[in-house]
Amino acid sequence: MDSILGLIQQSFKTRYSQWVREALDELPDNFTITDPSISGHPIVFASRGFLKMSGYSLEEVIGQNGKIFHGPKTNRRTVMEISEAIRQERDVQVNLVNYRKDGTPFWMLFHMSPVFGKEDGRVIHFVAVQVPITRKPRRNGGVSLNEDGSGFNEIMFGSCRKEVDTNPVLELGRVLSLDSSTNVLDIEETCEASDFEKRMAANAFNSILSVLTNYSESTGRLVCGTRCSVPGVCYISSSLNISLGRIRQSFVLIDPHLPGMPIVYASDAFLKLTGYDRHEILGLNFAVLNGADTDSSTLHQIKESIQTEQACTVHILSYRKDKSSFWNCLHLSPVRNASGKVAYFVGVQIEEECKNKERHGLSPEMRQLSTVGAVKVAVRSLSMAAGSSKS
Repeated sequence: MDSILGLIQQSFKTRYSQWVREALDELPDNFTITDPSISGHPIVFASRGFLKMSGYSLEEVIGQNGKIFHGPKTNRRTVMEISEAIRQERDVQVNLVNYRKDGTPFWMLFHMSPVFGKEDGRVIHFVAVQVPITRKPRRNGGVSLNEDGSGFNEIMFGSCRKEVDTNPVLELGRVLSLDSSTNVLDIEETCEASDFEKRMAANAFNSILSVLTNYSESTGRLVCGTRCSVPGVCYISSSLNISLGRIRQSFVLIDPHLPGMPIVYASDAFLKLTGYDRHEILGLNFAVLNGADTDSSTLHQIKESIQTEQACTVHILSYRKDKSSFWNCLHLSPVRNASGKVAYFVGVQIEEECKNKERHGLSPEMRQLSTVGAVKVAVRSLSMAAGSSKS
């Protein structure tokens, strides 16, 4: 947990000047800021207004995923809509039930927008503004289902709106499983934010973005609300960032299609092993770990495996940021997308000293292969999802 908190501090420290937190705290709005590049997509900032609204302390919120505010009445479909917006790195505005620390549910308008790095177009943070909805929720009772499920089309949702399910027959099995004895579906409460509340959320985000932009100028690492197209620069999506963040092993992802074959992702464990900060390592060639005593024949073996798109395992002397050396058991493997083309190379590192100390659990070799497998699943799943969303 200490390493995660260190990354959370770096999330703001490397991008904005030191006074940014104080400036954000002066804003009256309820909002959180999350970092998709850190394992678990944690909250890295929570406003005073949000803490007062939710009943949590700052220490209880920082480092947690936003799902801790969900509960039994939180609509899963709405949560999936938010997840899809994160995958597509776009704005989303939905009505959602969240839960305070004392367990009480409340309706709010959830407005989330990405913040991009101007130098490479990568998503740096997501800002989530929460505006409590003042309208009272409505419940429309139950609806009887015909044997073919057609009654499901007559459900009324929300204040002054109606949703028609496009495929009631597919939903019938789920509905009957909820109440197989009566064939009646109880409709949950729903609540619609007013136009004024929607404008409040949008204006709040603009104020937050203005603060972030202003305080990023002094560091020279500007942020903006729209992605800038930078020739020759590659970033990986927030969705892939989040998926890779669940993998605990030390590894990097390398893009062989860009000049210099830069590192486009570095795991938290890799940063801890090498001493680099994430912003220092992204965009560099993996050769940054080489030093005076790194064996040239081993480097040739790595180069050959990349050219032939084959996996290889080598023992190589690598160097940390502080120039201290360590023996690195490196496994390099191509990662193919859903169409079978090599999208990346993954390099998994295990320090030889740690390898010799570990006597229990999976062998180092099996842990490396497991890591490669997890990375391949994440990349292929994302490319398949991207392909299906375009079709």
